[in-house]
This record gives sequence, structure tokens and C-alpha cells, in this order.
Amino acid sequence: MTATDTHPVEGDTTKPLQTAPAAILDNFNGSSALKSAGHVIVDSLMAHGVERTFVVPGESFLDVLDGLHGSDIETVVCRHEGGAAYMAEADGKLNQRPGVAMVTRGPGAANAHVGLHTAWQDSTPMLLFVGLIPFAHRDREAFQEFDIKAWFDTGAKRVMVLDHPERASEIVAEAMFAAMSGRPGPVVVGLPEDIIRAQIDPALHPPIPVAGGGMSRTDAGALAEALAQARKPLFVTGGNDWTQEAAVELTRWLEKHHIPAAAEWRTQGTVSFDSPSYVGPIGYGRPRPTYDLLEETDLLVFVGTFPGDVITDGFVCRQDWNKKNFLVSIDPSLRGRSGPVSRQILAKPEAFVRDLVDIDLPIKEEWKAWTARMRAEQQSFASLPPSTPGDGPAKMDTLMANLVPLLPEDALVTFGAGEHTNWAHRYFPTRRYASMISARNGSMGYSVPSAIAASLASPERRVVTIAGDGEFLMNGQELATAAQYGATPLIIVMDNQEYGTIRTHQERHYPSRVSGTQLKNPDFGMMARAFGGFGIKVTEDKDVPAALEDALAAIDQDGVFALVHLVVEQRVRAY
Repeated sequence: MTATDTHPVEGDTTKPLQTAPAAILDNFNGSSALKSAGHVIVDSLMAHGVERTFVVPGESFLDVLDGLHGSDIETVVCRHEGGAAYMAEADGKLNQRPGVAMVTRGPGAANAHVGLHTAWQDSTPMLLFVGLIPFAHRDREAFQEFDIKAWFDTGAKRVMVLDHPERASEIVAEAMFAAMSGRPGPVVVGLPEDIIRAQIDPALHPPIPVAGGGMSRTDAGALAEALAQARKPLFVTGGNDWTQEAAVELTRWLEKHHIPAAAEWRTQGTVSFDSPSYVGPIGYGRPRPTYDLLEETDLLVFVGTFPGDVITDGFVCRQDWNKKNFLVSIDPSLRGRSGPVSRQILAKPEAFVRDLVDIDLPIKEEWKAWTARMRAEQQSFASLPPSTPGDGPAKMDTLMANLVPLLPEDALVTFGAGEHTNWAHRYFPTRRYASMISARNGSMGYSVPSAIAASLASPERRVVTIAGDGEFLMNGQELATAAQYGATPLIIVMDNQEYGTIRTHQERHYPSRVSGTQLKNPDFGMMARAFGGFGIKVTEDKDVPAALEDALAAIDQDGVFALVHLVVEQRVRAY
């Protein structure tokens, strides 16, 4: 039996935490020799099932680095704290436990803040360990001193400082629990460099179970009644708190009842791209049909997400208090929601789906017609453009038309922010949960780090990232990390020589007054080769298929990452 084994009890809504085998805990807890607090932190992370940590080293947490030496946790050394934090955040999206980053005090912590903000707005479980000045130097304006709670308190679920070394394992357990319980999010743990060197009893604090909630009988009755009365019901899935099993069960139930489901912006794949119930994404730049859905439907069921700013197009859509909205969330505060709330069901997606599948409803012909209409519009929207190249400059349409047929069933796409992401929204076949990893807070620089994290977590999967030219250079140096640790993503850089999204807003509000949005770029293919991967620059559309074929061959045959630098025309959009 492992530490994840539980004896199921009817009505139990506790979600077991993925941990190391019980033998590991027994070995640690049976030891009588003292260990440093830093080493105990590493032991505790191992006991919680952490497989890797993303770090930029600093002298402030050398004892933790020493504990990682020889441990079962892979230490991924990154080139910038922002890249390390993004990798940890992406790792948290991909797994049923928090991603872990480690950075040093002052400047290191400041650089990592961007990943923390992403985790906060995206509700991603993440731990950020920050080395601190010695306890004895506190409040003396010591080198790189800062107030960790003042910096992070408004953007993290909890900020904890290890001031008592004997609590090292307890704080890891509390941080893990805080990151995963309720609405998931980031937790910051400060590690004073003298405290983590103190020798302590190495006994470990056990993992704290995370409650998943569930539908009560009255919840189930209310939902069944609302569905029975609805002519045009719609589910909207989102968030990072799903399992693949729950995604499959929800899809099966929706298809059985001919009920449609849309995906929250940048979270496609919970209901498969190929499912007859999947009707497209809802968010910025959405196609018009799915925007109209929110007003046309007479019952909305949000699972794992809320009708927030992005979904409601700036708190405009779906604000009529007479509308019916069921919100399925484990967060009782419903932080971030807008518009009417007909009922909240306090449950994580997995627990909700477990109870949902017991609801069996008569199928209405109008549900079939409603779902079929929206599904046809989605299929038309996602229909690939011609794969035969045309004359003139390279085109993203040609690249996607040639790439998509080559993708395996479990292919995964990542991206940051910009108009280049819309080609993935429109065409990329997301067929399972965690097949679209992105920054829903609109954070740039996320593409390459997230692709590296995804490739390391799932080396057997085809990982693709689509980056814009402006976005790519914000963390392109992490290609060095990909080369060092054998990550093999396919990186598409769409180079339109501008910050495209900002230019679009600029043309809307200040037409023909281009200012602050134009870029001059290097040869990104040459840059990729310098880092040890495959790289190619493509300027003509006729060269796109061969370049893509060579890039995939480099990944599969040479075991390296590959980058296709696609130089395209300005002002060309996916839709």
C-alpha cells in the first residue's frame, strides 16, 4: 500500500494527495539522526510526490540545494527566475500537485513574481520557495533584504516564513495543502539561510488530505430540475483542477444527453475537440457564435471556472439577473465571478462529475438540435485551411494545415499571450485534459518555459508551443534549459515584426498612428542552433511543409528541440 491509498467511504469527498510510497515516509520517520532543516524540506517534498523543481540558485538557500543533491527530485536549473516560475506554474497545471520553483532573495524574488501572478489568476497550485537573509540580520537593511509578506501577500494564497527550523516539514505540508485546497493557487515560503542550516529531528509531517466537496441530494435535485426545464442548456468547463478521468466521464455524460459544452479561454481539451458536444472556446477574440451562446442559452453550468471578466467580455455579457447560472466551484467566496448566481455547488470538478453521472434525464429533441447547430458552427470554424502552399510570404494557415494532420491523439500545445495564440485556439486538436497549457492572465514570455516543463513532465507526448516574436524573446534564453535537460518541444515563432495585439488595439483607438509596437528581430532559427537545437527560418510559403518535416525529424531522430521561425505579413489574423 502506498501513501495515496484510501478506504473509500460512501459520501466521502476527500481527494487523496499524490505522495511518495509509505515506505519513504517510514524510512524518514524511523531515522534518529539529526538533519538540517533544508534537507528535511527536500525529504518532505519527496514524500509529497514532487518529481522536479525549477531553480535559479542563490547562496541564500544553499542547504536546500545540497539536500537536492542525490535526491530523487530532478533539479532543473533555469536561466531566469521568470522562466523558472513559469515552468513551475505550467508543471502545476499538468499534475495533480503543485509545481515547485526555488529562487533567491530580493532581485530573484522580484523576477519570479510574474509566474506567481499567473498562478494566482489562473488558479494554479504552485509553491515558490524564496531564500532569505539570515534571521539575525533582519530589519537592518541587509544585502538584498526585502519584506516577503509585503511583496507577496496580495498575490498568493499564503506567505509563510520558516522562522523555527523544527517546523520545516510542517510548513511544507501546510504549503502543499494551501496550494491545493479550495480554489488552487500559489503559496510562497521564505527560507532564512541560517534557519535552514539548523539541525533538527528529521521526522516528517504527513500530507494533509484535500477535500473535494460534492453535490448534495438537494444540489442534484436542483440541477436536474433546471436541466429538465431548459431548452438550450450549456456547460462551460475551465480551470486547472480536473483529472483526465473526470474529463472523460463528463464528456460521456454530455454526449449521452446531447448537451453542448464550451471551453473557457485557453483551457480547451477538457471536452475533446472531436466530441459532438464540444462547441468551441469562449474568451478574448472568440468566434462570434460562442459569444452569442452566453446570451442565447437559458441555463449555464460553469464547472471549474466562473463567468468572470474574460468570459463576459468585460462584465457585459450574461449580466441579466433573471438568467440561470449554476456555478460549480469548491471556492465558497466565488472570487472573480460576475452576473447572476442561481445556485452554487461546492465541489471540485472531479467530485461534481462523480455525482453528475448519476443524473439521468429524458433527452429532448430540442437539445439535439441546439447542440448539433452549435457543433456544426464549431466544425466549420475549426476546419483546416488548404495545406498546399501559396505564392508569397509564409503563412500560419499553411503551417497549421500541414502540422495538425501529423499530430498524435495526445498532442499538447502551450503558448503565452498575443494574436499568434488564436491559430491554436482555432485549429489545434485538444483531445484530452491538459492538452492546452497557457497563461490566462495574458502574460507574455510563457511559451518556451511552459513547453519545456510539459516536455519534461511528459516526454512521450508531442509538445508544441506557438510563440510570437515579441513574446518569444522574453524567455527565449530558456532554450539553454531545454538543451541541458533534453526537452524536445516543437517551437513555432510567428514573426510579424510587431506586438500584434497591442497594434490591433492601437488601430482601433488611434488609427494610422503606429507608435511603440514595431520590432526588429534576429534570425531565431540561427539562435536555436546556437543553443544546440534544430532551427530554420522560413520566409516563403512554399518552404513551410519541408521546414516542418525537417523540424519534426530532428525531434524524433536526433532527440533535440526544434524551432521554426516563420516570417509572416503584418496584420494577418487567425479570425
